[in-house]
Amino acid sequence: MIQHPSFTIEDWNIRETELHLDVLAQTESIFALANGHVGLRGNLDEGEPYGLPGTYLNSFYEQRPLPYAEIGYGDPESGQTVINVTNGKVLRLLVDDEPFDVRYGRVQRHERVLDIRNGVLRRTVCWTSPVGRTVNVSSVRLVSFTQRAVAAVSYEVEPLDAPVRVVVQSELVANETLPAMGKDPRGGAVLPSSLECEEHQAEGTSGLLIHHTRVSGLRVGAAMDHHIEGPPETFVESQSTPDVVRTFITAPLQPGQRLRIVKFLAYGWSGQRSRPAIHDQVIAALSVARLTGWEGLLAEQRAYLDAFWGHGDVEIEGDPQIQQAVRFALFHILQAGCRGEQRPIPAKGLTGPGYDGHTFWDTETFVLPAVTLTFPHAAADALRWRSSILDQARERARLLGRRGAAFPWRTIHGEESSGYWPASTAAFHINADIAYAVTQYIEATEDRVFEQEVGLELLVETARLWRSLGCQNAEGQFRINGVTGPDEYSALVDNNVYTNLMAQHNLSAAAETAKRYPEVAQALGVDAAEIDSWQQAAERIFIPYDQRLGVTPQDEAFTEHEVWDFATTTPEQYPLLKNFPYYDLYRKQVVKQADLILAMHLRGDAFTPEQKARNFAYYEPLTVRDSSLSAATQAVIAAEVGQLQLAYDYLGEAAFMDLYDLEHNVRDGIHIASLAGAWTALVMGFGGVRIRGGMLSFAPRLPEQITRLAFQMVFRGRCLRIEVTAKEASYHLLSGSPLTVRHYGNDISLTRSSAVTRPIPLIHAGPQPTQPPGRAPVARSAS
Repeated sequence: MIQHPSFTIEDWNIRETELHLDVLAQTESIFALANGHVGLRGNLDEGEPYGLPGTYLNSFYEQRPLPYAEIGYGDPESGQTVINVTNGKVLRLLVDDEPFDVRYGRVQRHERVLDIRNGVLRRTVCWTSPVGRTVNVSSVRLVSFTQRAVAAVSYEVEPLDAPVRVVVQSELVANETLPAMGKDPRGGAVLPSSLECEEHQAEGTSGLLIHHTRVSGLRVGAAMDHHIEGPPETFVESQSTPDVVRTFITAPLQPGQRLRIVKFLAYGWSGQRSRPAIHDQVIAALSVARLTGWEGLLAEQRAYLDAFWGHGDVEIEGDPQIQQAVRFALFHILQAGCRGEQRPIPAKGLTGPGYDGHTFWDTETFVLPAVTLTFPHAAADALRWRSSILDQARERARLLGRRGAAFPWRTIHGEESSGYWPASTAAFHINADIAYAVTQYIEATEDRVFEQEVGLELLVETARLWRSLGCQNAEGQFRINGVTGPDEYSALVDNNVYTNLMAQHNLSAAAETAKRYPEVAQALGVDAAEIDSWQQAAERIFIPYDQRLGVTPQDEAFTEHEVWDFATTTPEQYPLLKNFPYYDLYRKQVVKQADLILAMHLRGDAFTPEQKARNFAYYEPLTVRDSSLSAATQAVIAAEVGQLQLAYDYLGEAAFMDLYDLEHNVRDGIHIASLAGAWTALVMGFGGVRIRGGMLSFAPRLPEQITRLAFQMVFRGRCLRIEVTAKEASYHLLSGSPLTVRHYGNDISLTRSSAVTRPIPLIHAGPQPTQPPGRAPVARSAS
């Protein structure tokens, strides 16, 4: 684990004041830079030591066979794994022939700062070599938000106590040696030497490598160039081999003199473009970066972030740790998706190879709500990517004997990459999750072009799946049997409530949207009879209820199962999936992650306040949170039913998932969905934000430790600012035309002329529910 105070508590920085090699891989994920297209792990400039090297391009992958002891019909034969592409971060330093390596000599000072206000990673080192030469080394690294193919590093060396000869060896390196990932199922496969060289060249201060993958046939290019400031005697030469391009910069330096190198990097890839086209693409991107210059790239980065923070910031008074954590979360969410441009948002973003670089339902359910209300164009791009893989989803549905589209549980390119069907193929809810994200985006933006060109087809094809997956019984109930809901400790159940409620929303939305655009619907083969069948299924969908207990069962039979023996389960046996067979988990009342509770968040309209309180109290003692997705949802509903201290505790778990490495796997990359959950817990939990019927509604309420919460969001072309204290909430329309919103069910009209303030009503909560022994969130107090 990352032990604090490794990171100092600051509003806009994640600052590491000492280098800890035992958690190097974890901090490489924390300090990763990305823009949704290119991702660079926070490896040390000199390349070694490292925890896990990593340079990633969104959707650049290699195929690999999926082994089975017994293959079954419909099992995917191959999977997709994100691969480490050409590393351009490396700047090796030699001081009088002694390599700069923090494991040798003496590190007198070492600091790294992730500057989330300016979008850069800063590093300063004071190092004394084994022969007694002391130098200051500083670097600033960025991945550009404005030039999506470009990254850059400013690197400076200054001797302190004696003249030295320095050599900086700047490299492009392909096919780096990678460490084994272990047996954790949340990790990824290691595919060594996945790239074959097609071109390598070096000339003057520049160099280039072009490779292709052996199986998937994707082509990648990386290029570098340098701006060098040093004494007149500075000498430069370059050389290339199939997997390495090196530029050597040699200079004699006196104390007080500096050698400064700005390294520009450009990346490009394609599954279709030729080698000459990729060559020209990366050279052109490099040319624009050189024209912009280092200072220009910094200025563009700051301007981009000024705009983002201006409409997406969250401010907290009373807990500076949470303040830092939520801005860290928002920054990484931005990095994961802002320039994805019709590519997926993977579960780990572009910060590591965890989960093989796949995207899951996490994106639509946990990440896109935050994206939709802060930088909605990226939400549209992520959903356009779903649209782009519709053909594969239709083929998957056909293979499964269903109509419409069956989207993959985990994928990069669009084909199913999971070999364990009870938790993947049977988790059909991913299709309704995508549909829900479509409707939320449209409600939040009124993007009618998207609705007609992208949204309707996604809604239609997913509705067709539900209509062919479910069946109507003799009592007229529309049932969806044999599925797996969000809780992966309950598989192949009948009438999972979350699945049924989300399918109901999907079916209704498809029918309403098809009626709104009859010509577009007709072109998709939709007729009045099909629309009527969707409406009937939505109206008759079966939602189980346990009259004896007075609660909603997670699925039809869930409350009839034996309760898991929590008393004899030791702390070392969590997560349960690594220590118990699934067959035992599947037949017990034990919940991996919020399932019915998530249904109450996303489909809150289907439950009364009393039902929400009873259901929450019932499921808390059964939920072990063996998933990073759970805490944020539990925080939202805890806040809604008035369990504000518990909601605050869950907020801390979601917010610190990566900064504290709570699940011991941040070495493989950060948890984008859990980071989004920190925003969700604050904005949708304590801010009480919902989108219902095309309107924003608010029901804010704060725990006593947070004295003020303020957040901005964009909605239908407007920018709003909401400020919440213990007793009242103020609503400010910062830009755009007048807007009507709801505060605790009452409409209020907002104009730019003045803020509107309303009191917050009291809530009487019942007793705070308990959790399984040893699984309660860490109790949080005011910092």
